[in-house]
Amino acid sequence: MSSSARQHIEQIRRDKFSIGGELNPLREDIHQAVKYLSAEIYSKDVHFLMELIQNAEDNNYLEEVNPSMEFIITSRDITATGAPATLLIFNNERGFSAKNIESICSVGRSTKKGNRKRGYIGEKGIGFKSVFLITARPYIFSNGYQIRFNEGPCSYCGLGYIVPEWVDENPSLSDIKQIYGSNTALPTTVLVLPLKPDKVNPVKQQLSSIHPEVLLFLSKIKWLSVREDNDDPRLNTVNAISILSETNFVQRKDYDAESYTLHLSAEEGTESERECSYYMWKQKFPVRQEFKVEIRMEADELEITLAFPMGDRPHRGMHSPVKSKGDAPISSLPHMFRFLPVNSSAYPVLNAVRESIKAKLVEENIVPSEPLTEQKLFHKPREVGRLMPEFWSILNKAREQGVSLLKLSSHGKYILSYSFDKEEYDYILGFLGVEPVDDEWYAKCIQSSNLVHGVSENVYLELLKYIADNWTSKFLSTNMKNIPLLKYVDQDEKVSMYSINGSTRWNGDKLVYLSSDSHQISWLIEWNREFRSVTNFSFMPESTQEALRLCSKKEALLKWLARHAGVGVVNQVNELGDTMPLVDSYGYVIKQRKGVLVPANGSKWTGLIVSNLWKENGYIELGEDYVRPGYFAGKYTFGSHIVDFLRAHAGASDVPYISPPNARIPAVSASLTKQNAFLLLDWIRYLKGRPVPEKFLTCIKEGSWLKVTLNGCPSCKPPSQSFMHTSSWGNILQNGSVRVDIPLIDHSYYGDGINDYKEELKTIGVMFEYGEACEFIGKRLMHLAASSTLTKSGVFSILNFIKFLRANYFSPKQFISSIKEERWLRTSCGDKAPVECVLFDEEWRTASEVSDIPFIEKEYYGEEILCFKTELQLLGVVVAFSENHQLVINYLKPPSSLTYLANEAFLLILECMHLSNSSENLSKHYKVFNGLPLIDRNFYGNRIYSYTTELKRMGVVVEFEEAAKVFARSFREHASKASIRRENVMSFLLCYRQLKDTPHKFPTDLKKCILEEKWLRTRLGDYRSPRDCILFGPDWESISSITLLPFIDDSDKYYGKKIHEFKKELKRMGAVVEFKDGAQFVVNGLYLPQDPSCITAASALSFLECIRTLLSEKTNSFPDAFMKKVSQSWLKTHAGYRPPNKCLLFDSKWANYLKLKDGPFIDEVFYGFKIASYKKELNAIGVIVDVEKGCPLIASHLDLHSEFLTIVRIYNYLSGFKWEPNSEAERRIWIPDESYLNGEWVCSEDCVVSDESGLGFQHIALNKYYEQNLLVFFTVAFQVKSSPCFEDYFQLWKAWESSGRMLSHAECCNFWGFVSRHWSSKTEKTLADGLVKVPVSSGRDGILLSNKKDVFIADDLQLKDLFQQFSPHPIFVWYPQPSLPRLSRTKLLEMFQKIGVRTISESVQKEEISTLKGNDQSEKVIPWDTFIGKGLVKLILGFLAGPSIKMEAERRKKAVQGLLNLTITETVEPVTVSYNLSLSSVESINVRASRMIRWDRESSKLLSMKMDRSKGHKYIIEFATCFSEVISEGLLWDNGDHMYELTELIKLAFVLEFNEEAVAFLMKSKNLEIFMEDEEFLTSVFPSV
Repeated sequence: MSSSARQHIEQIRRDKFSIGGELNPLREDIHQAVKYLSAEIYSKDVHFLMELIQNAEDNNYLEEVNPSMEFIITSRDITATGAPATLLIFNNERGFSAKNIESICSVGRSTKKGNRKRGYIGEKGIGFKSVFLITARPYIFSNGYQIRFNEGPCSYCGLGYIVPEWVDENPSLSDIKQIYGSNTALPTTVLVLPLKPDKVNPVKQQLSSIHPEVLLFLSKIKWLSVREDNDDPRLNTVNAISILSETNFVQRKDYDAESYTLHLSAEEGTESERECSYYMWKQKFPVRQEFKVEIRMEADELEITLAFPMGDRPHRGMHSPVKSKGDAPISSLPHMFRFLPVNSSAYPVLNAVRESIKAKLVEENIVPSEPLTEQKLFHKPREVGRLMPEFWSILNKAREQGVSLLKLSSHGKYILSYSFDKEEYDYILGFLGVEPVDDEWYAKCIQSSNLVHGVSENVYLELLKYIADNWTSKFLSTNMKNIPLLKYVDQDEKVSMYSINGSTRWNGDKLVYLSSDSHQISWLIEWNREFRSVTNFSFMPESTQEALRLCSKKEALLKWLARHAGVGVVNQVNELGDTMPLVDSYGYVIKQRKGVLVPANGSKWTGLIVSNLWKENGYIELGEDYVRPGYFAGKYTFGSHIVDFLRAHAGASDVPYISPPNARIPAVSASLTKQNAFLLLDWIRYLKGRPVPEKFLTCIKEGSWLKVTLNGCPSCKPPSQSFMHTSSWGNILQNGSVRVDIPLIDHSYYGDGINDYKEELKTIGVMFEYGEACEFIGKRLMHLAASSTLTKSGVFSILNFIKFLRANYFSPKQFISSIKEERWLRTSCGDKAPVECVLFDEEWRTASEVSDIPFIEKEYYGEEILCFKTELQLLGVVVAFSENHQLVINYLKPPSSLTYLANEAFLLILECMHLSNSSENLSKHYKVFNGLPLIDRNFYGNRIYSYTTELKRMGVVVEFEEAAKVFARSFREHASKASIRRENVMSFLLCYRQLKDTPHKFPTDLKKCILEEKWLRTRLGDYRSPRDCILFGPDWESISSITLLPFIDDSDKYYGKKIHEFKKELKRMGAVVEFKDGAQFVVNGLYLPQDPSCITAASALSFLECIRTLLSEKTNSFPDAFMKKVSQSWLKTHAGYRPPNKCLLFDSKWANYLKLKDGPFIDEVFYGFKIASYKKELNAIGVIVDVEKGCPLIASHLDLHSEFLTIVRIYNYLSGFKWEPNSEAERRIWIPDESYLNGEWVCSEDCVVSDESGLGFQHIALNKYYEQNLLVFFTVAFQVKSSPCFEDYFQLWKAWESSGRMLSHAECCNFWGFVSRHWSSKTEKTLADGLVKVPVSSGRDGILLSNKKDVFIADDLQLKDLFQQFSPHPIFVWYPQPSLPRLSRTKLLEMFQKIGVRTISESVQKEEISTLKGNDQSEKVIPWDTFIGKGLVKLILGFLAGPSIKMEAERRKKAVQGLLNLTITETVEPVTVSYNLSLSSVESINVRASRMIRWDRESSKLLSMKMDRSKGHKYIIEFATCFSEVISEGLLWDNGDHMYELTELIKLAFVLEFNEEAVAFLMKSKNLEIFMEDEEFLTSVFPSV
């Protein structure tokens, strides 16, 4: 074989690679393929070890061969390549064939191609060539082939990877066998891989990490081993392992699926063998064509294998990734959790696995918490809570500052370890169900820790900022408001705390304050300590306020403190000064006041005001003590200083720096001294710009306190009657006015200082100007005139005074202005003002004939009056006719007085008309007709037109445009009075029509008037503008019944039908004459009747047509008032009349799901097929037209149906659009009766999808009535349970407990089978706490329920038989016989024990009646070695040293020595034992039994019946059982967990008569051995054996 193999290799080198032969025509293609292979190998992240294992799995094996694979790594350089280590792989496959060799010397010619169907799993075009990742020169020894390949290019052909070279040595087969084991034949195939230097450690790591479970998913390989072979074993670093898999049971489910049990055993290094069995499920699935990939096109099916461990899984050189001891490396834990299946899968089966993993994890203590002590602790995920990152920052800073956080997990939740509580682990923590702590936790944490007092001010402010940021969203409704948070300085100058709720009084007053000025903080705190009884509030500590001032988040924190924490801000000292208690002049302490007066002694206010007139305003007068020096707050203060302080900060005031009282000051009623007068003026100056009380100002203005002179004589006058002059006009006026004296301020008294108060004097009414003086004189004179004391001489005095002023070069203008408007001149028309008078002369003669002009009465004043023409003219008297034609017009006599006019008078009138700008009075003399003033051409003749200019100036209209304006005014006036009659309208419309084709156009004003004025009467009885009216037509007939529209009144009573002749004119004026133009009127005038049956189909369609018109105008929305009107029930549906938003429009899409009568669909029979064309319009007013939006409405209509098929159809529709109910009413489900014609609606909580239990639950199983698709719908939308849950089962059992009835075998099996399948810690706790009774084996047809305190698990069959004979009622718990696959006896009894059912062995009390007194003649002492042999002692020593107990040598000897020291007494009669069992319901049960052997530990005696093996096997096994139990109990009385195991060993050895060879084999089979010290002990005890 070797020679032929070698020849084959030479042929390949010659023919394929042209080495020593002719050139291969495909040589270039091979070169290119090798390049691609090289790139492919190093571009993929290939796990070479798995590639080799997959290759071995894909290999073929002989039937009698148990497929295996072995890895040996050695430091020996058997290839002489200088490699630091060599990896050898052994595989007992069939071996390489010639075809295999040719394939491996090629690229892309794998022999696995086309064999995917046969289960080949090798990867991806790489396969064997992946070894080049770790070696540069791999060797293959198989079936006579001894070849190697090179990574580098061949020197002959320039190719690498695929060119074979024959190997004679280095290594040889003997070299390989020496490493493998010289006594064992080499497997068929051996790979030798000299490792690259940088790959040694990675290869060792991969070898050390091979997990035993790698064989689970390999169908061929049954044994795999890894070991390291070095000359010095101490240099071995690879964890050796040997893995064996064995398939025990195979059951084919169908052609594509099978299940089997696989047993896996692994022996690692020096550790004992670890075993685990797995339940395996393997199933094949067809691969659809569209899911195939290019490299696996031959694969027609996909095989999935699942493995379920049935015990503790073997590990591989590592421990569980989660520790629950104090040395757990918390920081490394989060990375371990990354392997959890946190993401859901698209495959429900995998999701179920994921959920099962999650269910187990959440019940384990795997999540690290912040410790209560220094030890690290772990808890269940649901017991652990997360904190916000900001709060962690605060906690970490607090911890650095020495604050203890050991109580962090003492508030109802363990706190997740800080190293794990990071955003990057959210997905893991979310999967485990680790939730954030509730908001209340933070309040508890802050309150129970030293987070406020124990941290720096900056951290304290950071804590407040955290609370502020989360106040509204988290803490507003928590106890955070009631825990101490706000620092303040108390009366003892210590820092205390207020809660937020406690920082404000019941009336809203704040208790904690800050200072806005950092310089005042210390002073304010000291002041508050002094006057705490007054303020009753406190300040935050100075350090806190200073830290707050420097805080970067100052503004936000201050805002929160003020708005939510009730902390106030003192902006300045004055705010506190206002609350400072003061002593008034009566010696009373005043705490509340509105103002403060300085003490009277030394004050200025007493000079003007005798007593405190501010008292009514809440002002107090300070006592005299404040002006005296003394001690205040422990410091000596001068009197002036304390008053000055009170002025600055408590508002103490004095005149003039005080607001005056609203009262009269008595001092100003008489003359004031010069000093007080100046003080009063200073007071007025201070009040500039401030409100001045009315009484105060009035008394100053009217009080006679101001010194004046009257014609040189001193006097006192009120300021409002006094003058102050700076020139000689005062004296001149006094001299010129003989009838009026002018009071001038006495400069000789006040001096020049009075000149500094001009503004103040003006304020209180003093007059300064010459004009004011003239006005004063004038008013005095007019006062005389008003009192009828101004005689003719007085008039001449006034005229002479004016002449006097002019003569002295003073302007009389001010004086004249004060008197010219007053009536003091007598005229022909009575007393008149000068401006109303005319001085008569001959020029006025003609004018006096046509006008009643007020001429000055010359008869009264005489000719002397003519001497004052100039003065009269200055006063406004008209003294000449020129330019005064208007006077003629103004005083024109009435027509009745002008029966005849002279020529001159008529000419005067015309002249006046010509010259005057006003013709209003003259126009009254012309005739007026037809409502408009028109000149009577017949009366005046054509000559009147020659005066068009004059007529126009008079106001007569002579142009068309102006006439139109006049018409517009008249039109507007009549329209406002609604007095435009029918004939006016008709005439106007006719005129409008006639003017259409003429050059005359309506002015804009007239057009606007016609369009906007309300002059058209409507059927509604009101008048409207044309654009607000509709001209009725046939199209409006149907809509008129549901609207109130402004149709022009075309009744015979008003415009009649003739109005329709002016349709074009009305349209031009803006009236609506077409139906399509009046849609908006319909919106505004919609008036749906109360009875919707009155609405015809035509009316509804017309209305929808209007909606269509509006939508075409891009109306986005309708007014709220319109939508409110349209929302009433008026649309007819198959369910009656409904509002639009409760209606549906049926079409072909709806027909795919429902029928017309399934919901409130609009009645097409009533409205006709045309209704479907208004889909958009109906949608605009709320009708549901889209099939996907109709679910809520259809669902609300569901309870009106009782036909099952209809309801199913509706459910299918709702399911198709994933509808979910929103109310309890919608959560009801229809359950038909047996006939399916009737039924009832039931709550979804009373339903389940299916119930196969047969236990008679009250739930209704929906699968009896509905198909699978609807069952899914009910589960998702209605949250219907898929089947009765554990709580339902639990309640059912409780009902059974109460009923007292017997249960059937099926009922018990179904119940406890369900409990077994859903067993968890929660299930265990619920049953343990709530279950009172458990089933007992009654031996009858039924199963009884009995109190679990009186029911026991028969863990001792002898005791079971004994108590079953004597117990009056069943006491042993029930279990199915035979055991069921889904409810094993072991699992059931384990559950019973966990919920409180005791075992019989632990519950019974044993008492041995026979005693060992040694005086019975039937008893005799025998040597111990005849009863206790070497085999027994050897077995006992091996067990005590074994892995179960691991007892030290000295303790083993001591235990066995106690056995050897026994006195053995043999007796004929057995030992009597009494067993007592206490019950809760009845008296105790007491039974007796005989025992063959008894060990009395107190007396070190063993009493035994004489052994007689001739009595048969039953006797022997009974004696052996009793003997083994007594020996085991005597030896392991303090270690009961291992007593049963030792009992079984001794029993078996007893039956074998303790034969040494049999005992030795028995010990070996149980992995037991004895050690050298045990051998020595045995030799000493049994020297001759």
